[in-house]
Amino acid sequence: MSQTFDERRSEIVRERGEPKSELELLNDRMRHMLEQTFGGLVWPSQVAQSTGWIPLVDIEEEDDAYVLKAELAGVKREDVNVEVIGNELSITGEIKEQEGKGIVRRRTRRTGRFEFHVSLPNQVDTDKIDAELADGVLTVRVPKSQRAQRHQITIKPGR
Repeated sequence: MSQTFDERRSEIVRERGEPKSELELLNDRMRHMLEQTFGGLVWPSQVAQSTGWIPLVDIEEEDDAYVLKAELAGVKREDVNVEVIGNELSITGEIKEQEGKGIVRRRTRRTGRFEFHVSLPNQVDTDKIDAELADGVLTVRVPKSQRAQRHQITIKPGR
């Protein structure tokens, strides 16, 4: 049986007073409309918790685990923190701004604090969570508990 994840995201703080794009405004309006209609159960609600940005994260369900892949290009392993508190998985950290030699004419790469929070389904084995950072992608594997794994039941012929 598939589980849904309740994703909590912090409010994105704009650098240098940049206005939101039309696409971001449309996204905000759609999210607000869905939250009003479905009470926040279908669409992840945004929670203004602290400053920072949110990495892009894919969540896949496999037979024996949930796999989260977060884009963290330019992040050093020691600058990322993955932890579980209760049933919430948190990925937090910081991309430090690199010292430049010349005059910055344009800056679009993200720097600073980031965070991503997701509520895990009840039947996972938090003691066996594994995280790996390679090629700018953080992969977090959350194994399902034995009770939550899918088992095929063989149907026997009747008598």
